[in-house]
Amino acid sequence: MSSLTATHAPRGLEGIVATNSSICYIDGEQGVLAYRGIDIHELADHSNFEETCYLLWYGKLPKQNELKEFRRQLAEERKLDPAIIELLRNAPKQTQPMDVLRTAVSALSFYDPEDKKNDHDANLHKAFRLTSQIAMIVAAYDRVRKGKKVVEPDRSLSHAANFLLLLNGTKPSETAERALDMALILHADHELNASTFAARVVAATLSDMHSAVTAAIGALKGPLHGGANEAVFHILQAIDKAKADPVDYVKGMLAQKKKVPGFGHRVYHTEDPRATHLRKMSSDLGKSSGQSKWYEMSHKIEEFVKVEKKLNANVDFYSASTYQTLGIDVDLFTPVFAVSRISGWAAHVIEQLDDNRLIRPRADYVGPAYPQRYVPMEQR
Repeated sequence: MSSLTATHAPRGLEGIVATNSSICYIDGEQGVLAYRGIDIHELADHSNFEETCYLLWYGKLPKQNELKEFRRQLAEERKLDPAIIELLRNAPKQTQPMDVLRTAVSALSFYDPEDKKNDHDANLHKAFRLTSQIAMIVAAYDRVRKGKKVVEPDRSLSHAANFLLLLNGTKPSETAERALDMALILHADHELNASTFAARVVAATLSDMHSAVTAAIGALKGPLHGGANEAVFHILQAIDKAKADPVDYVKGMLAQKKKVPGFGHRVYHTEDPRATHLRKMSSDLGKSSGQSKWYEMSHKIEEFVKVEKKLNANVDFYSASTYQTLGIDVDLFTPVFAVSRISGWAAHVIEQLDDNRLIRPRADYVGPAYPQRYVPMEQR
């Protein structure tokens, strides 16, 4: 076994550095998240989603004319081939939105004018198309399944405002637009999370961006990754339906050895910096909409868990109440995550292919010692 000496690989590759990247910086001890070196707090307070996409894809903040052209290109790509709309209409009525999104994104490659190209410029063009199209697919499918007319985009609106328009059929308030815009910024990238790593592994085989993003969506679908905010809201719903005290309800969960979703993080040992903004956003939205009960329940749970379990809220905890107050159905929470994270996935696929090497790690073999002998059937 000399060539297979055990390396004692950590479960889940925890702490393993898998690549070099200039996109996202995280300091889990200090609670720092930065895109291209710019702190997430600065971006959340001063930037917008389109500018953040530019930063992720081009490596710098845009000048005024560059941002204007970037918005124009995004608006230009807000269109879906009629066959994609037909695919949405033909999906079984009870199909989950994440399953529809995964399948539709794969099908988008059929109609992409640069499907066969995999160079830097072609992938940038695909990043524009996928960012616009994923938002359209999520909104269009929700309307189709509810028997509503698919809404046409308004090129004068921001990406966040367009999504809410396509979803709800009406132009959103400035408060709602800003809330979603900030949520999109906060979810845009997070280094080598499961979906981003999946995208880079696929891209590293010299497959295409649509395949890489489809793989990323498959990973995001899992409840240990993108589905956690759905789990948070299911708990809030259960508390509301039972008219229970939030703290008593969570105490009951802990007594039954159940995990409370939305708390703790593999990377952060202090507060998730994204949760800082989502907490305030959830509070502000609740007050402005007159639906503050979801925030109030969440806040009581957070205070209890922080004292009882010494765990901080993560990005998923307050995004649940935020999305609900924006009128987003619970099974759309994870697809909305994808509406944002496509910006980071695209940046990582582009970076991977700009200096590619096939990603092929080894496994720590822990099976029977070599050599074992094949035993003939009659001797077993």
